[in-house]
Amino acid sequence: MVPRAVADSGGPARQPGRSSVQMQIPSWDDHFLFGPHVSVTATAASGVANPRRRNIAIIAHVDHGKTTLVDAMLHQSGVFRANERVEERAMDNTELERERGITIMAKNTAIHYGDLLINIVDTPGHADFGGEVERTLTMVDGVLLLVDASEGPLPQTRFVLRKALEHGLKPIVVINKIDRQDARPAEVLDEIYDLFIDLDATEDQIDFPVLYANGKAGTASLDAALPGENLRPLLDAIVEHMPPPTGDANAPLQVLVSNLDSSEYLGRIAIGRIVNGRVALGDEIAVSKIDGRIERTRVTKLYTFDGLQRVEVKAAAAGDVICLAGIDDITIGETITDSESPRPIPPLHVDEPTVSMIFGINTSPMAGRDGKFVTSRNLKERLARELIGNVSIRVQDTESPEQMNVIGRGELQLSILIEMMRREGYEIQVSRPQIVTREVDGGIEEPVEHLVVDVAEDYQGVVIAQLGTRRATMTKLVNHGSGRIRLEFRIPTRGLIGFRSQFLTDTRGTGIMNHLFDGWEPWHGPIAGRPTGALVADRSGKATAFAIYNLQERGEIFIEPGTQVYEGMVIGENARTSDMDVNVTKEKKLTNMRQSTADDALRLVPPRLLNLEQSIEFINDDELVEVTPGSIRLRKRVLAFNQRPKKDS
Repeated sequence: MVPRAVADSGGPARQPGRSSVQMQIPSWDDHFLFGPHVSVTATAASGVANPRRRNIAIIAHVDHGKTTLVDAMLHQSGVFRANERVEERAMDNTELERERGITIMAKNTAIHYGDLLINIVDTPGHADFGGEVERTLTMVDGVLLLVDASEGPLPQTRFVLRKALEHGLKPIVVINKIDRQDARPAEVLDEIYDLFIDLDATEDQIDFPVLYANGKAGTASLDAALPGENLRPLLDAIVEHMPPPTGDANAPLQVLVSNLDSSEYLGRIAIGRIVNGRVALGDEIAVSKIDGRIERTRVTKLYTFDGLQRVEVKAAAAGDVICLAGIDDITIGETITDSESPRPIPPLHVDEPTVSMIFGINTSPMAGRDGKFVTSRNLKERLARELIGNVSIRVQDTESPEQMNVIGRGELQLSILIEMMRREGYEIQVSRPQIVTREVDGGIEEPVEHLVVDVAEDYQGVVIAQLGTRRATMTKLVNHGSGRIRLEFRIPTRGLIGFRSQFLTDTRGTGIMNHLFDGWEPWHGPIAGRPTGALVADRSGKATAFAIYNLQERGEIFIEPGTQVYEGMVIGENARTSDMDVNVTKEKKLTNMRQSTADDALRLVPPRLLNLEQSIEFINDDELVEVTPGSIRLRKRVLAFNQRPKKDS
């Protein structure tokens, strides 16, 4: 893509409809946007593919401000018109991402700065979506590591930084949210240095520039004590410290597919960086499949990124991040290469998943009432499509043709997949999460996690006690003197299943927990499951207020009056350890006798309505979560009361 031209007067030759944005976020003047102070010498250095490109990824722990910072960069680079209404976190463009306030899928954008084009990849911050980070790092030459000025480095910070250092990428550290009342930039910077040393960073990597930013206000500075005016210091640091992409434009074509998109009109779109060579419309190319086969095709559509849009171009060369459309059945990890001299790139390797769930078709009495896709064929086709773009999950067959074993990075990743399927019209039922074990030298090993919890001092005792029952070992305790304590543990992955809800209850909703896969250890022994039983409906019908009123003393109710139930459906949590079959459809008997208290209003305790994540955490091994577009229900695996194994008291 040709950079924007610089007018003779020193100002920019603006594209139609583009102008600097004058909103709450400061905007650069014309000289700042396109002035000669960031001009790059056109003569490429040895091995430099394109000196006018910078390819970077923004990496951080969840909620440390990556997407908000990209928003500010887009605004200040003139991507949006002055009168254009733009949603916050423009890169989070799916409904689920906006609802949850997290980035789920990595996305590409690009901004112009002087005569440079800066390709930016916004990555997820949650550990369960680490596969997105791992594959996008192959497209970039450097990373912006964002760290919260108060929280400091957290587990996912360690994970994404370790992957970046392993790829030999140049880092720039940005201490974000510098405006927080409890910001402690000096201490956080020391912690970042400790993290780099702990990860065996090279001398060149550890000699990183540091900037202090307020992503929401769109400012950055080189001094924590001096507030910035805009993001110019950050962009200057990218130009100065980030290396241009390397490669040879005259060598045979090599493009490693790192991401996929789709279009109703263009079909599957492969996204990747040109490592070597050139590509143009009409060129004959070859696709090196993962299994070693070579398939030849022709380039029909070629795009690069400009802001949030894809711009059609006629040709691109080494160093560019491109989109190629019209290649059937291409998947992540395959190589687009020269048709006459194919040179495949080794495929991507990502960390193995550790948590599995059984996905099956809905077999409840209410199956088929809400969903459009209800058969095992629909389920298998949907999971096969997910495998194309999601490199961090695995799908295995089971003994039953109606069930599939789906293995992912964690409960959140699998629950996001379930929620996406639910909104697409699928009806499924899923089991309790199980961990993936492996056998080494005749013994069983299980995955363990590095768990970091941040709680008020008043709750540290109950949290430590709860984690002790789940085989956790405390490794570190830090008290910053602010009334909150940070506790670090090593805990089996099994111990975290179902823990989040209990943790939030114990800390009155004020606790923060983060965890990251930290290796394999010998089996830690049994871990107690849910200590309570379930209230199970013993017949079909509609739940009545009269029946619920009389069951309230037995435990906590999950449904409202008028809810349709069926035999074997879990309608509440029993206060005792055993399950109890109850008649939740019972109605009040009518008589001819009149009593002064006969028609008193029933006072019902508000039910605890479980969302998808809470339902998955609640169930035991003999229970399932039934997921349809309109409802989320809990049920027993065996619905019939007289055929169901009884849970011991």
